[in-house]
Amino acid sequence: MEIIGRGFLAGHLAPIRHRHPGTTVLAAGVSCAADTAADQFRREAELVRETARRCRAEGRRLVFFSTASSGMYGGSGGTGREDDAVTPQTPYGAHKHSLEQELAAGGTDHVILRLSHVVGPGQPPHQLLPSLLAQLAAGRVVLHRGAARDLIGIHDLVTLVDAVLQRCGPRATVNVASGAAVPVDRIVDHLQARLGVRAERSYVDVRGAHTVDITRLRRLVPESARLGFGPGYYRAVLDRYVLPAVAAGTAAQEVRTI
Repeated sequence: MEIIGRGFLAGHLAPIRHRHPGTTVLAAGVSCAADTAADQFRREAELVRETARRCRAEGRRLVFFSTASSGMYGGSGGTGREDDAVTPQTPYGAHKHSLEQELAAGGTDHVILRLSHVVGPGQPPHQLLPSLLAQLAAGRVVLHRGAARDLIGIHDLVTLVDAVLQRCGPRATVNVASGAAVPVDRIVDHLQARLGVRAERSYVDVRGAHTVDITRLRRLVPESARLGFGPGYYRAVLDRYVLPAVAAGTAAQEVRTI
């Protein structure tokens, strides 16, 4: 497996690269859901198009990481299914969806993996867990009112990606998520309890909660039932990663909005 990128996902996927010859994984591009920079969107689009052309010429399969966040599914009526029409709610969601459509219209064999909120070591600071840790360290968290987040641990994600790539057909789109959207207030409650801190909370009114449907994922990877997905899964994920993250000093002193 060829991996394009040197960041969080690329590093954790490296141990399974030998298992997928003939596959190119595009683990580079825009990863910040709050990003609206046109030049970053343009660079990722150019990279996707060039990589797709090369994969088509060489007979390779391209894996593209998209999003299962509210930016993609927030306007879908709560279904969160891959085959349902979506109305992206953010520039980031619209950008990822447009690249999905380009791949679907092209001649390159591809797999689109729509990821929920991944949690694990080595995350960039703008992502969910580092952002929350930074806000807790600063004593104030700013939350989206009524928001919920589907968390998935990076090691479970790699297990699922490995299995999906072995079993899915060409031109597939699959949600890779836990299927359990957790109110952000509960995530903050759990982090505070584990860290022994308290932070002031304030709220902004934006998009509400949505669900990510993982029926297709479960059908492809029935052993995903052993990963413990369900209402309490998020606590196990946070317990596995939050204290090591704090010990490693990933909680930067910057307040961000999630």
